[in-house]
Amino acid sequence: MTKTDIRPVTIPPEQTASTNRALQRVRSYLEAHKDRREITVTVEDGEPEQLTLPREAVELLAGLLAHLGAGRGVSVVPADAELTTQQAADMLNVSRPFLVGLLNAGEIEYRNVGTHRRIKASSLVEYKQQDDRRRRAAADELTELGQEMGLM
Repeated sequence: MTKTDIRPVTIPPEQTASTNRALQRVRSYLEAHKDRREITVTVEDGEPEQLTLPREAVELLAGLLAHLGAGRGVSVVPADAELTTQQAADMLNVSRPFLVGLLNAGEIEYRNVGTHRRIKASSLVEYKQQDDRRRRAAADELTELGQEMGLM
């Protein structure tokens, strides 16, 4: 089994412009060729070489370029990867004890491997999406209450 490394990759600030140019070219190509399931790219590192990639891989590349160009670190984690409690806490940007509390409360699905907890990346993403929806709903409710009270 391959070890899951979730450390984010970043680019130096001086490469932001070229990253954003590449993003625009990739997005333009994808938009102009919506029917293509495979995309051939040319790699020019010495002798030019052509590579054929699935459309989904190029779409993922566009997403990576967008985040990197905005100065954010990026990690690619397979949906079925099992994370340690520390890795999962790092992905949620919370402490490990807080994450363990979420696990014990049944908020996030996990399994035990011996005495260790393992969290599927897909379960973590699902929890994060639900949490984001709850937060948005709470913020909307507060905004509505503020407007009703004439505070906004």
